[in-house]
Amino acid sequence: MIKHLLLSACALSLGMGASAATKATPAPVATCDDVILHAWCWSFNTIKDNMKDIADAGYRYVQTSPAQECVTQTKGDKGGGNQIYGHGRWYYHYQPTDWKIGNYQLGTRDDFRAMCAEAEKYGVKVIVDVLPNHTSIDDTRVSDALDAAVGGHENLYHANGFNEIKDYNDRMQCTTGQMGGLPDVNTENPDFQYYYMTYVNDLLACGARGFRYDTAKHIGLPSDPLDPKSKQNDFWDVALGRKAVKGLRMSLPADSLFIYGEVLQDRNVKEAEYAEYMKLTASSYGHVVRQALEKGAWHADNIESWCHPANPAELVTWVESHDTYCNAHESAGLSNEQIKVAWVFLTARQHGTPLFYNRPAGSTRDNVWGNNIVGLRGNDNFKNPEVVAANKFRRAMHGQAESVAYSADDKMAVVSRGKRGAAIVNISGDELTVSLPTTLKNGKYTDAVSGTRFTVKKGVLTGTVKPLTSYILMAK
Repeated sequence: MIKHLLLSACALSLGMGASAATKATPAPVATCDDVILHAWCWSFNTIKDNMKDIADAGYRYVQTSPAQECVTQTKGDKGGGNQIYGHGRWYYHYQPTDWKIGNYQLGTRDDFRAMCAEAEKYGVKVIVDVLPNHTSIDDTRVSDALDAAVGGHENLYHANGFNEIKDYNDRMQCTTGQMGGLPDVNTENPDFQYYYMTYVNDLLACGARGFRYDTAKHIGLPSDPLDPKSKQNDFWDVALGRKAVKGLRMSLPADSLFIYGEVLQDRNVKEAEYAEYMKLTASSYGHVVRQALEKGAWHADNIESWCHPANPAELVTWVESHDTYCNAHESAGLSNEQIKVAWVFLTARQHGTPLFYNRPAGSTRDNVWGNNIVGLRGNDNFKNPEVVAANKFRRAMHGQAESVAYSADDKMAVVSRGKRGAAIVNISGDELTVSLPTTLKNGKYTDAVSGTRFTVKKGVLTGTVKPLTSYILMAK
């Protein structure tokens, strides 16, 4: 979604007050061995038709774009075309007009049900991008049914809901104000909560098994200031099933679902309090990884840290997101090869749950929108052999502690997982010789994708690696 983005270094994301939050972080718990495919702008039918490829590539979750009813046109673009950007916009489905399943970009409720049924056949779980925080920029497009359900149009929004946020670090503005022209919904109105949770339960009934909360940091926490129209900031307790609203509760327990919030890091963001409710996006760490790619050096920024006060096991990690790709195209200059090798690094690591953003088919650095059609499958990088090998490596390394080593020239990293496996990642444009410490047992190893052979002797891994390439080694 178009929103305030802070692409900061770790030092900024862990600014004033972060030390105390870090000390309060519990010891790491069991990690998630799964990976998520963000099937961005794919229709429900396209996801269904490609479910075998998704499962075969090692993804255990597939994330859809927003499923609720949305605008079909905006000023300057009449008629709701199906282009990603042009006659149509990818962000139309981030402008709700009602919270009911189905929209012209992605498909119907029946299409959604069929997609979820196909996912279940292959052991894949569906995560839905949900956005209760705001409606369409043109609030007159909101459905009459929604207005009626919340007691009238004026009750749909916060008292501050049409005042544009000027300071994103002011929690009152951030959690109750209009963002980028999108009026802020009164998420504390019990009538809205009931209407929204009816939508959530319908998604679950149709087969969804997780949610990504868009603009989560713009929805207030119990400790945040109250909008004049609100009696208490209890949205997250209702949304996560901790309490009922008007007798309605989330139909499945939150701990049986994969739920995470897009809480983009900045000063005065209450990451530790949000982390009490759900997993969180590691947005600053994604920036660090991209810095490494752009500089061709692992330590171009603070790669040693997760850049977050929350437990690293509870983070969703990425090389890029749809926002970093689409908004100002901050990550679009990275090549598919760079994305691939950085993905291997993230996925080989022990903590976090990696999310792979699927770029449009045919996209290039000079043509970011590629074929420019909403609904079609993106490019094939999500099932690149090295990406697939990393996805499967992650599951095979269940419970194995990580150890990361970097070459003296900072161009290579080796992620070792106990004595069972290691991933070698070269982010440079040079062919290099590896000689790095590893916890792998002594012996000879062969990368399954390229057939390249490596040797481990006395705790040192040696071999030769090609430019912008990764290698997966596993003990027999």
